[in-house]
Amino acid sequence: MKVKRNTLLLLACLVWSAAGFNILRIGLMSYPSHRSVLNFLLSAVVFAVFQVFIFGKLVKKHTARISGYEEERHFFLKFFDKKAFAIMAVMMSGGIGLRASGLAPEQFIAVFYTGLGASLLLAGLLFGYNWGKAVSATASDAK
Repeated sequence: MKVKRNTLLLLACLVWSAAGFNILRIGLMSYPSHRSVLNFLLSAVVFAVFQVFIFGKLVKKHTARISGYEEERHFFLKFFDKKAFAIMAVMMSGGIGLRASGLAPEQFIAVFYTGLGASLLLAGLLFGYNWGKAVSATASDAK
């Protein structure tokens, strides 16, 4: 199934927002018995590290790649390249394995998942923002 180039940004928005929301939800559900200033600060550090070094760069890289496509229609999974899908698969497998194994204490899940989920959710929202800008630019060009 082929979609318009700008729709790839919307698909990235939906995928990353859904993943971020779910991981953030898991983290927040684990948080009530671990609320402390230190844990909140650690979650903020996790958020910042993932946003600055991974997801912020990922959003810019894939938005530029998609915007640079010359053809208008593309296969709907082309919103990411193979490396991005591999990163997502490793993160999902690692997270599921970590929680299922019981190796990570609930406090770690609360702190880490809250920071990671918030960063993923923001990445999804940034893809949505970039989609909105691209749609507006396309509409302006059509006038």
